[in-house]
Amino acid sequence: MLRFVFRVLATVSLAVAVVMAVIDATRSIAASDWITTPLAESWQAVSPDTFEAAAKYTNEAMLPELWDPVAMSILALPGFVVFLVLALLFYLIGRRPERRRFDRFAMR
Repeated sequence: MLRFVFRVLATVSLAVAVVMAVIDATRSIAASDWITTPLAESWQAVSPDTFEAAAKYTNEAMLPELWDPVAMSILALPGFVVFLVLALLFYLIGRRPERRRFDRFAMR
C-alpha cells in the first residue's frame, strides 16, 4: 500500500514537472530566448499565502537557517527540475524490488 502511495506521488510530481516544462518552453519560444521560472516565483504566483506561511513556519518553529540558505537555494531552481527530482525519488522509493531468480545458476 505504501509503495502505491509513492508511485502515485511520483506520477503527480512528473505531471507537474511536465506542465511546468511546457510553460517554460512556451515562454522560451515566445521570447526567442531560454527562460526558466524559479519554483519560488511559480509558488508565489499560484498561492502567495502558503508561501508566506511556509516561510513563517520555518523561521519560527524550525531553524531560521533552514529557510534562507537551504530552502531558498532549492526554490531558486527551475520548478520542472525540482519536480523531476521529486518524481525520481518517489519512483525509486515506490518501485518493486527485483525478484531474485535462482534459475540463473541452474544447469541447462
